[in-house]
Amino acid sequence: MSFKPVLPDRTLLAFIAKTAQTIHRDQVKWRRYLHQHPETANEEFETTRFLTERVQRMGLMVRRIDMPTGVLAELRGKRPGPTVAIRSDIDALPVHEETGLPFCSKTPGRMHACGHDMHMATVLGAAAILTRCVDQLAGTVRFIFQPAEERPPGGARPMIANGALEKVEMIFGLHVDPHIPTGKIGIRDGVTMASVYDFNLTIHGRSGHAARPHTAVDAIVVASEIVGSLQTIVSREVDPMTPVAITFGKIEGGVARNVIAQEVKLTGTARTLSKSAQKQLPRLIKRTVAGICRARGASYTLEPIATYPVLSNSPETNAIFNATFTGLFGRGRVGTMSAGLGGEDFACYLEHVPGAMCRLGVMNRKIGADRPWHSPQFIADEAALPYGSALLAASVFTYTNSRRKR
Repeated sequence: MSFKPVLPDRTLLAFIAKTAQTIHRDQVKWRRYLHQHPETANEEFETTRFLTERVQRMGLMVRRIDMPTGVLAELRGKRPGPTVAIRSDIDALPVHEETGLPFCSKTPGRMHACGHDMHMATVLGAAAILTRCVDQLAGTVRFIFQPAEERPPGGARPMIANGALEKVEMIFGLHVDPHIPTGKIGIRDGVTMASVYDFNLTIHGRSGHAARPHTAVDAIVVASEIVGSLQTIVSREVDPMTPVAITFGKIEGGVARNVIAQEVKLTGTARTLSKSAQKQLPRLIKRTVAGICRARGASYTLEPIATYPVLSNSPETNAIFNATFTGLFGRGRVGTMSAGLGGEDFACYLEHVPGAMCRLGVMNRKIGADRPWHSPQFIADEAALPYGSALLAASVFTYTNSRRKR
């Protein structure tokens, strides 16, 4: 039997949509403050202070966590019911902003270039809406403001260890998308984002004079062979119908043009949408590296940094998103997005409870809001904030209504 979401009554939906517009000015202020004060992974101290102050002003209870940054806050309804969670990431990127916005980053080399400032303002907005509906709320809503999404091993697992998912039945998340127009969202059932295996690799050779390579072991040559050979894992050892990528984003080694490099350090990541390939990749990478080093007289150190699981969205949660957004804003605003090899540690929550991450459209070419994530020119349309906040707040009611009707 297929799952059929039960929407809140029209009066409540209309109230939520209207309230989202009413608080929009506050959301823009929150978002712009956060955008001007970006902090990278596990350094989000001012961000944490700001978020804590805002949720406490709303009357939410802040739970103590054994983490330097991040916030867990709760809103308890006036009636008994389930616990659901809404998650936002809070960290910025080590990117120097080039948008020219009047509220651009005040910290050189730091920028909210992935929209986490928008996420925080959206989730704060959902909290503000729900506090105004608390008499009708059955159960508890837990707001997870998670640090370190951008830097493996990520902040999701530490938040889980600190009780973020305690008694939670479903979790809602969203991510801004500069490829979807403002006023629309994207959803996808099942596998949506890739697993991540991040690793550091060091090749140890033997230094010598550039003119006498036969007396040395050139770590640069060995590293180059490894980089090329690892691509044959993708083309020859994994089913060609399975999306896989192995990429090195950084290589450094050597000291001078006439000195054979003794050591080369590589920073790599492996991505796939297949759970079986996810298990294979670390073994195949290690086997290839070991074989080439042995053949060339080198040695190596392979250091796993982080693993994220495949992000697989719950069809039931997506049905809630779809029905709720349509109920709020009308038909024709929900699309199906494609799967991709980007990674997201929201997937770690989905290992424990059902949930989904939808995409919130923030594209508006008139203001230049169409650049990709992580670009120094990334701009998000702030007109999207009420859409995201209303969706998250109303989805809580849709879930609790649907749960009672089962």
